[in-house]
Amino acid sequence: MMATSVMLRVLALLRQAGCQVWVAGGWGIDALVGKVTREHGDLDLLHRVEQEPLLIETLAAAGFAEQSDAWPGRPVRFVMKDRHGHELDLHPLRFDPDGSAVQHADDHGGVFVYPADAFTTGMIENVRVGCLSAAQQVAFHQGYRPRDRDLHDMARLREAFGIATHF
Repeated sequence: MMATSVMLRVLALLRQAGCQVWVAGGWGIDALVGKVTREHGDLDLLHRVEQEPLLIETLAAAGFAEQSDAWPGRPVRFVMKDRHGHELDLHPLRFDPDGSAVQHADDHGGVFVYPADAFTTGMIENVRVGCLSAAQQVAFHQGYRPRDRDLHDMARLREAFGIATHF
């Protein structure tokens, strides 16, 4: 499991290095609602593809190493872990001048599209963090059978924002 202190330390290291990142997944939901609502096994981070060398260098200096067995792997995403098993699921984004972004969805030319308004901020333990918007989180939680944590996360968004989710 990833403690809140570890997550905040990773974000602080990246911010100090000048890397712009956005929290997604379960931590992103928690950032939107402003409190930790469940345990997290990893930290999903979106980052600017042009900052990837600096991001990797910064994380490596903090004890994280890239894992070669992640699926799907590059160009969609890659995983870094430290010796304590803290896992970072890293998603490179290519931004357009209008603030929208794309992420590879596969190695056949498919992409995930992020509108400019998909990027917002939230709070974890009174620390402001970049994260995905509630609408983008809902969009990414479609098209698959929900796990218990997905049901939990969508319920938190419904409670906090009064928005409709499909499960």
